[in-house]
Amino acid sequence: MQEINFDINLVQTPYIIVDESLLIKNLEKLKSIIDATGCKILLAQKAFSMFSLYPLISEYLSGTTASGLFEAKLGYEKFGKENHVFSPAYIESEFDELLDICDHLIFNSFSQWEHFKDKAVKSGKSFGIRINPEFSTQNHAIYDPCSVGSRLGVTLKNFRPDLLNGISGLHFHTLCEQNSDALTETIKVIEEKFGDYLYQMEWVNFGGGHHITHEDYYVNTLIKCINYIKNKYNVHVYLEPGEAVALNTGFLVSSIIDIVDNGITNVILDTSAACHMPDVIEMPYRPNVIGAGLPNEKPYTYRFGGPTCLAGDIIGDYSFDKPLEIGDKVIFCDMAHYSMVKSNMFNGVNLPSIAIFEKNGNIKFIRSFGYDDYKNRLS
Repeated sequence: MQEINFDINLVQTPYIIVDESLLIKNLEKLKSIIDATGCKILLAQKAFSMFSLYPLISEYLSGTTASGLFEAKLGYEKFGKENHVFSPAYIESEFDELLDICDHLIFNSFSQWEHFKDKAVKSGKSFGIRINPEFSTQNHAIYDPCSVGSRLGVTLKNFRPDLLNGISGLHFHTLCEQNSDALTETIKVIEEKFGDYLYQMEWVNFGGGHHITHEDYYVNTLIKCINYIKNKYNVHVYLEPGEAVALNTGFLVSSIIDIVDNGITNVILDTSAACHMPDVIEMPYRPNVIGAGLPNEKPYTYRFGGPTCLAGDIIGDYSFDKPLEIGDKVIFCDMAHYSMVKSNMFNGVNLPSIAIFEKNGNIKFIRSFGYDDYKNRLS
């Protein structure tokens, strides 16, 4: 279980705080892979786009990758290094601006490539095609781009070698919170299906989902995979992790605002699964809480829920050594990635404030949110 070294009472709850020292630890591990292989590692902004930390992250990583115009603009403006973008389909009115600010643009289909090719090639930028090896190595259906009928990536059946003129790279993203053994198996299938085309490329992008900074990740296997593809096909290799950058670096601090016993002892917090940590419902998963055990592991068990009207706004069941009281703080672990980028204001619930626990021991308050943030996104 993670520990905290900062005063949790200095910022009004709910708030997300990122530990700068823990972030640097992750970045140093990622940089060691860059140094060992010559690959380039990009920050996937879809998972973590806390741009107040981009100056720090840019000291270690090679650039950013985006899923659309707004993320691409953020990477361009705030990170200032390589800027990549992939979209399942580009919007006509946004494409010119993407061409201006992105170095690499990856297409999801050959029909999109044909549509934008003339304009794209004139820009002198680098272009890629996302491939789908139709090889699943995970059980998270909602995050499996290789599921049957997936709209993501070009399958071998739909691959068009006759349209590769102007294409410099192939991109695949098939993993989700996985170890490098899954990458090894995926590469075997990639080579079987698309290996002949790799020789025609300048770069290959391994996508994201690599759990590189997880404690049990096989880093040496990843290094072997990168060097193998790099040397066999004479290509540059990119990786674009998001979660691995911010894994276990952030905490969501909340307060108990009521306790309701309706056969189950429900603790109502000022933070919400639906609003502040949607993956708890989407995945689903149960985030760790500092000082808590599994249900009934310790003497006092509670069900944590949010302040919205959604009956299913449930975070999970937790047990504690002593009774909880209104006003107590509850600290959720690993809340930097995805939680911030997916947070919303359903029911008019305010967003968590954002802070940094700096490596010098100070807490730097970044920003809070309010009614205007809620009102201005509506009509």
